[in-house]
Amino acid sequence: MAVTGSATWAKICGNTNLEDALLAIELGADALGFIFAASKRQVNAAQVATITQHLPKQVERVGVVESHDAEEIAGIVREAGLNAVQLHGGFDSALVMRLREVLGGEVGIIQSLHWVVGADSSVKLREELREIAATKLVDRVLIDSRVGNTGGGTGVAFDWKAARPVFEEASASLKVILAGGLGPENVGEAICELHPWGVDVASGVEAAPGRKDAARLAEFLRIAKATR
Repeated sequence: MAVTGSATWAKICGNTNLEDALLAIELGADALGFIFAASKRQVNAAQVATITQHLPKQVERVGVVESHDAEEIAGIVREAGLNAVQLHGGFDSALVMRLREVLGGEVGIIQSLHWVVGADSSVKLREELREIAATKLVDRVLIDSRVGNTGGGTGVAFDWKAARPVFEEASASLKVILAGGLGPENVGEAICELHPWGVDVASGVEAAPGRKDAARLAEFLRIAKATR
């Protein structure tokens, strides 16, 4: 494993309780994700507000949403005490522009895209990434696995070797975050293969859906932060 340059940004997603959130921060997480979309780890804004009020201000608090209603998303951000959103359901430039108007520049935006497991998604992803880069509306893009109709939280990795040229091209203009099937066993290999700006994990560090495994969480963050 190479140990050079700045540490890899790491987001721990699928948080449902304060204990896990504080542990992730103590172990070095840069961001915490809270899932408002349909999921085994789904939470609501009121639940998340009871967690975020106890978190350090410097930690990014990301709401994962499927909604394309800017006012609805803004309401979640404000009630839950978030400072970033992660958008699913395809890139919608009108939605992003409206979110910028409603939320201002203080709230970060991450766009999620998907690599279909068992298929070559390179052409479609290249087109989407080029479109996003050209608009200059979003500077961070998360690429996750899609298995059937399920995108996110699958616990399944996509083909990293096939994806490497896509990551290399996109990284020239975007901060690319890798997700999908990551865990302490393979995050080092994934970083060495794709050189993402950041990594994102949920199921790979869990004891059960919505509950983190302290040992796996610690090992994941240790390796992710040491590998470039």
